[in-house]
Amino acid sequence: MKLDMTQYLEVFLEESREHIRNLNSRLLDLEKNPREVAGLNEIFRSAHTLKGMSSTMGFEKLADLTHHMENLLADLKEGKMHANFKVIDVLFKCVDRLQIIVDSIESGQLSTVENADLIKALETIKAGHFEAVATAEQSDPFIYNDYDITILKEALSRGFNVKYLKIGVAPDSMMKAVRAFLVFKILEEAGEIVKSFPPVQELDEGKFEGDFELIYVSQGDGQAIIERVNQISEVKVLLSRSIDPSTLSVPDPISPPYKPSLLLPNDEQPGDYGNTPHVKQTVRVDIERLDKIMNLVGELVMHKGHLEQIGAGQKQADLNDTIEQIDRITTDLQSVVMKVRMVPIEQVFNRFPRMVRDLAKELDKEVEFYIEGKETELDRTVIDEIGDPLLHLLRNALDHGLESPQERLSLGKSRQGTVSLRARHEGNNVYIEVEDDGAGIKLNKVRARALEKGLISLLEAEQLTDEETTRLLFVPGFTTAAVVTDISGRGVGLDVVKSKIESLNGEIIIDSRPGLGSRFRIKLPLTLAIIQAMMVSVQHEIYAIPLTSVDETTMISPADIKMIQGQEFIMLRGKILPLLRLARLLGSPEESVDGREIYVVVVHQGDKQIGLVVETLIGQQEIVIKSLGRILTGISGIAGAIIASDGNVCLILDIATLF
Repeated sequence: MKLDMTQYLEVFLEESREHIRNLNSRLLDLEKNPREVAGLNEIFRSAHTLKGMSSTMGFEKLADLTHHMENLLADLKEGKMHANFKVIDVLFKCVDRLQIIVDSIESGQLSTVENADLIKALETIKAGHFEAVATAEQSDPFIYNDYDITILKEALSRGFNVKYLKIGVAPDSMMKAVRAFLVFKILEEAGEIVKSFPPVQELDEGKFEGDFELIYVSQGDGQAIIERVNQISEVKVLLSRSIDPSTLSVPDPISPPYKPSLLLPNDEQPGDYGNTPHVKQTVRVDIERLDKIMNLVGELVMHKGHLEQIGAGQKQADLNDTIEQIDRITTDLQSVVMKVRMVPIEQVFNRFPRMVRDLAKELDKEVEFYIEGKETELDRTVIDEIGDPLLHLLRNALDHGLESPQERLSLGKSRQGTVSLRARHEGNNVYIEVEDDGAGIKLNKVRARALEKGLISLLEAEQLTDEETTRLLFVPGFTTAAVVTDISGRGVGLDVVKSKIESLNGEIIIDSRPGLGSRFRIKLPLTLAIIQAMMVSVQHEIYAIPLTSVDETTMISPADIKMIQGQEFIMLRGKILPLLRLARLLGSPEESVDGREIYVVVVHQGDKQIGLVVETLIGQQEIVIKSLGRILTGISGIAGAIIASDGNVCLILDIATLF
């Protein structure tokens, strides 16, 4: 009787991901300390366990690759050979391939990837022929990450075509670099080159054999452009095919963050794995179940408020005592549910050490990557959305921010640049910072580029402050990169970051010092489920304004209101504050004030402020956000709803869209 293994599939997938994360982490440490035996033991154990699990489950490709990894690791562990950069590179490629196979198993599709290339490389190393490793090619030269997939999917959604091109250059050509340059020049006239193999720098130097490969984005079918490329002497398009980004295999280079030796205490040495950390006992719960619990708690809070109103009218001591007990229990339950939804931000940070390592090698830069505050907790909803913006910022820091080692030496800096990723709690918010010690933002270059693109006039360019200039970086399509490369120059990046952060009720601020580096600060709410709000009323309807957007409240008289070109404003502590009447924004009839004082709620978005004119200030309240559902989602000015203690529905204002 054959044992049905499908019931164990979920456990297998979860444990496989854990072992892949561990392999990535330990390989990063091994790269820093190639002779560290304890680290090698950990890598060997993970590979051995993964081999046994996959063999038991019947996943032969996974078992075969891990078996060959285990053979090589055994020789390294026993000191028969030592790990150099070529060995570690091949092991990293093996881990990426393991991730691809595990992803295919999870999706229910059998992986078509063959492992012969990597197995041959592993056997070559084991035989001691290190110099031959570089010639072991992968079946697919491109390794795609989340950033690449985002770009390609965005291009496809805008009606562009995504193509794979293989360009051949005559083997006896004396000017291969020139031929590659001409190909790039023609292609970039009608589209953008997203990735190349070999990298752009090697193509510029002519460091390739008879062909090179590109991922190309353009409008139309591109046949006319391909014909123009074929007209270049000694050049021919060998292969052209369309790519569907949704079918690409994306390795998930997840690895726990590490701290370089510079940050370690004196009694803690890198690679010292003798002290096993305490493992918490956990139960995995579907996020939808937590959302349902949160909704039930929200309804309990609502009915508790209604019960308090009844108790106040009855004035019965026993009833009031019971209500107080219910109030205490409800508050504790609400707190517990909120804590259950909170997860450490290291789940996001884990992705980046490997990515930084690979990108630094691709850019030929030396980088020390620091991570701080990985234990900082955020709501699961925010955690799921923050990964891509941080990916953009880290790539920008490495590509735009840090100079090359030679340039840094000429400037009196160390060869090795520093990139830091930090997280910390502050009040009801979490601050995440991405900082580098590179060249900083060249403001004159930003102004010149904005002027060139027609985003500002010459007069505006002369009058822009430094702060206003840095905000230009968030304009869609803006880029200061002179050349489109694998990393930069596509005009997609900081505008996407800003949009995503604002959709999470957060904001992003740039601090930059020329020659010293840049810092991007992201401010996020701890949770999107329960928030503090300022309750106001307009035409007897109650509205909630998220307290994170409120700066202050004030009272004015009608005489304080001035007009400039049809816009109402007041002077608040020497500054002009535009006024918007909330009733008018919401399409409600305005109530005559007849000389009475007017309530104004001063709100902000970024560094801009407006004053919202309301009829009544009710006060602060903790609210449980309810979705408006699919049909009503996206209404301008409305972020969601709450159910008040009297059972009525109150709308939550979306300050970002009001601006």
